[in-house]
Order: sequence, then structure tokens, then C-alpha cells
Amino acid sequence: MENYHHILVAVDYSEHCRFVAEKARRLASLYQAKLSLVHILDNIPMPQAQYGTVIPLHQKSDNEPLESEKSKLLRLGKELGISAENCWLVWGLPTREITSFAGQINVDLIVVGSHGRHGIALLLGSTANGVLHHAQCDVLSVRLKDGLN
Repeated sequence: MENYHHILVAVDYSEHCRFVAEKARRLASLYQAKLSLVHILDNIPMPQAQYGTVIPLHQKSDNEPLESEKSKLLRLGKELGISAENCWLVWGLPTREITSFAGQINVDLIVVGSHGRHGIALLLGSTANGVLHHAQCDVLSVRLKDGLN
């Protein structure tokens, strides 16, 4: 098996975010791989922007929700020892943007959290399931349980 060289962890700021990110950080350390962090913005309006827009983290705007998202991502990156140049905020649809962005920055492993949906929730799909089926690289789905791990 070939080692991973660039790992991308997708975070959503849920209660499990740090658990998933820490697993990715340990894998990156094990493989001596570059670790990047991405958060997909799908919950705040982005006027005059297209899907797939990478948001510059150090460029200030008057958009308070956007500035809050930038701060959260940079804080998480700092806690995990990930430099700001390897933290990315992308506006769009999570499944599509995670897989597309991973290709743009030459990732060979994507790490995402998964709740292991059942029944109708499974049929409707999830971000982890979408990433698994659309990524052009390996995907590690970290199984999440109710409550913090």
C-alpha cells in the first residue's frame, strides 16, 4: 500500500468535528502527510458568488456570518496545528465541493464523519455517502455515535 501524501479533513462544526479532525491529524502524522482542513459554507447567503467559490480567509468583509465562519475555521486549524494556508472555506453544496476541491488541491485521502444513517435517512443520502461515491481518491468515513466520542 502506498502512503498518503495529502489528507483533507472536511469539518462541519458539529459536536463531532474535533473527533474527526483529530483522527485525520493522527493519520497525517503517521504517514508524514500534509493535512488540510475544509469547511463548506452552505448555510449563509453569498451574494454575487458562484458555487465552488474559495473564500480568502485573510481578506476582511462586512459580512459578519462569513467573518465568524473564517474565525472558527482558523481557530480549529490552530488547535490542530494546521497552518492557515492549509485551511479552506468553500461556498457551495458539501458533497460536490468536498470532492471537487480535493481534486483541485491533489488530495489522496478525504476524511469525513458519518452517522451511519439507517432507513429513510440512508435512502436520502448524506454528505459522507456522497463523498464516498463521488471522490476520485480514497475516503475514510469516521463512524460517529450519539454524544461525544
